[in-house]
Amino acid sequence: MTDQVVHSAVQPFSARAALPWAVGLVVYAVLLVAGPRLLGDPDSYSHIEVGRWIIAHGTLPASDPFSFSMHGAPWITFEWLSEVIYAGIYALAGWPGVVALAAAAIALAFGLFTSFLLRELSPTLTLLMVIAAIVLLAPHMLARPHVLVLPLMVTWAAALVRCMDRRGPPPYWALPLLVLWANLHGSVVLALGLIGPAVLEALLREERAQWPRVLLRWLPFVALAVAASCLTPHGPEPLLMPLTTLGLGSALAWIGEWRPQDFSHVSGFELLLLAGIFALSRGVTLPVVRALVVIGLLHFALAQIRNADLLAMLAPLYLAAPLGRTFGGPAEDGATVSPRGLNWVGLGLSIAISGVALARDVRPAPAITPEAAVAQANLAKAGPVLNDYSFGGYLIFAGIPTFIDGRGELYGGPFINRYNRALALIDLDDFLKLLDQYNIGATLLAPRTPAVAMLDRLPGWQRVYSDDVAVVHKRRDTPQR
Repeated sequence: MTDQVVHSAVQPFSARAALPWAVGLVVYAVLLVAGPRLLGDPDSYSHIEVGRWIIAHGTLPASDPFSFSMHGAPWITFEWLSEVIYAGIYALAGWPGVVALAAAAIALAFGLFTSFLLRELSPTLTLLMVIAAIVLLAPHMLARPHVLVLPLMVTWAAALVRCMDRRGPPPYWALPLLVLWANLHGSVVLALGLIGPAVLEALLREERAQWPRVLLRWLPFVALAVAASCLTPHGPEPLLMPLTTLGLGSALAWIGEWRPQDFSHVSGFELLLLAGIFALSRGVTLPVVRALVVIGLLHFALAQIRNADLLAMLAPLYLAAPLGRTFGGPAEDGATVSPRGLNWVGLGLSIAISGVALARDVRPAPAITPEAAVAQANLAKAGPVLNDYSFGGYLIFAGIPTFIDGRGELYGGPFINRYNRALALIDLDDFLKLLDQYNIGATLLAPRTPAVAMLDRLPGWQRVYSDDVAVVHKRRDTPQR
C-alpha cells in the first residue's frame, strides 16, 4: 500500500505542465534583461521613500509629509505593504533587487495565467493568448505596487471563473488573497466586482424559483470577501481609492497612463482589438455574462490606457472555456516529465537568472532622474521648488519637498489642472501668480516645458543649470530694473 502511494506521488504527468514554467522563466529573463525599462516611472522612487518613511517611523502617515504645497493635508498610503516590501528589497539589494522583485511578480502572474488557460485550451491557443496579454501589459510592466498584485488578481479571477465553468461552490479558499491584495494595492474593489459575474451566471442557469437558494449560497462568501477587503490599517477606506482617482475628472487627461487609448497611430492594442473582432466574426459564441465581462473590460481599457492590464489578464480567463468548446479543448501529449524534477529545474534556473541580474548595475531612467541638476544647482537649499511632474518621485527620494508628484488623490483635480495649465502657459497670468503664491525659490522643469522659455525672459529669474534632462531657474537676489 505504501509503495503504491509513493509511486502515485511521483507519477509522471503530461509535458504540458512544463509550459507554465517555461513561460514564467522566459518572461522573467526578458524582464531582467530589460531591467531599466521597469524603472521608467518616477513613482518607483516615491514608493521606496514612502516605505522607508514607514519603516523609520514604525507607523503609517495620516497626512502628507513629502510636499510643501500640500504639507500636512490628510493623506493615507493605501499601498503601504508594497512600499515596505520595495523599501526592504532596495535596502538589501539596491535597484537590481527592485527589478528582480517586480520581474518575479510579473513572471509568476504569467506562469499562473498560462496554467489556468491550459485547463481549457490547447497549448497553441494558450500561447497566443499569453503573447497577446504580454503585448497589452508591456507598457505597464513597471516596478510599482500594481505588479505585486498581478499573481493575486489572476488567481482570484481564475478561482471565480472555475466556479462558473464547473458550476461549483464559491471559492472560500481564495479569501485570504483579498487581505493581501487590499494592503498591497488600492484596486481590491476590482476583486469584489468580479464576484458579480459569477453570481449572475449562477442565477441565469437556474429557474427563478431557485434564485433564493443561489443567493443564499453566495451571500456568506460576498460578506466575507468584503470583510477581508477591509482588513487594512485604514479599514474600508482603500475601497474608495479608485473612485477618488476617477474623481480627478478632466485632470486625468494630463496623466499619461490615465488617458484614453490613442488610435492616431497603429499600436499593439489596436492590432489585438482588430484580431479579436475578426476571431468573433468566425463564429465564436459567448455566453451573455462572459460577453458582458469582456465588453466591460474593453470599455475600461479604451477609457484609460492603464486598464489594458485588466483586459490582458482577465478577459482570456473568461473566454477560455467558450473558446475551448469552439476550437477544441486541451489534448494530452505523449511526452512526460517528473513533477519533482521539473520543480527543481525551474527553481534552479530562477536562482541562476536572479544571480546574474543582481550582479548588474541597474538604475532608473535618466529622464526621471534629475540628479545632476539637483546637485549642481544645490536645490536642497533653494527654498520651495516648482518641479516637473515627472521629477516628483526623485525629489521625494532625495528628501526635497515637492510641489507636485504622482499622488493625484492628494492634490486633486483642480490643483493638477491649474499646475498643468500654468506650466503650459495656457494661463500666463496664473503662472506668475503661482510663483509668488507658493514663494517659489527655484524651478526644476523638463527642457521642453513652455514655462522654461518664459522664465528665461523674466527679469527676476535666471537659468543656473541645464542639461538634456532638466533646466533649473532661481530667483535673483535683487530683481533687475
